[in-house]
Amino acid sequence: ETTAYAPNSPYSASKAASDHLVRAYHHTYGMPVLTTNCSNNYGAYHFPEKLIPLIITNARAGKDLPVYGDGQQVRDWLYVTDHCAAIRRVLESGRVGETYNVGGWNEQTNLSVVHTICDLLDELQPKANGSYRDQIKHITDRPGHDRRYAIDARKIERELGWKPAETFDTGLRKTVEWYLANDAWVAQVQSGDYMKWVDLQYSNKEQA
Repeated sequence: ETTAYAPNSPYSASKAASDHLVRAYHHTYGMPVLTTNCSNNYGAYHFPEKLIPLIITNARAGKDLPVYGDGQQVRDWLYVTDHCAAIRRVLESGRVGETYNVGGWNEQTNLSVVHTICDLLDELQPKANGSYRDQIKHITDRPGHDRRYAIDARKIERELGWKPAETFDTGLRKTVEWYLANDAWVAQVQSGDYMKWVDLQYSNKEQA
């Protein structure tokens, strides 16, 4: 919570700016605020532009599984219902003006996440031939792509008694099973402008 902000892309800078504005209104005008900073969320109803649902849906459709660069970027993963429980806990008992990190204690490389999803699909919905890992394609890395994000969530556990209920293995299995059981929702989401966004981000990229 006390680590200095150091955004490396306009996208992350805009998020940092919002936190600074909230902090400033609290200190200048006494606005009662609570701030939480979380790691990467995943779970049911996750919009398919994000890594985990994108890999699940592309794998099942027989498409490439795009991995930026060497795939060794590290992220911490937080199951969405754990995040919801943390927010409720902060609203109930958090100290006004304080910041609480919310993490899953589940650091993984992007490539490891993709491999784990492929292995789960091989188990739950195997292909006729080969593994879903065969569809992995490394593409040109994203500009300003940070190598590692990490969350120290000891403060919220120490002060408010919250910690995640799901491990990465249990949460990811639940997520894959949900997508396998909800084709209609995925199809509805993918029918709109989302597909244009996917084409813009992933099509015609040079193989790394």
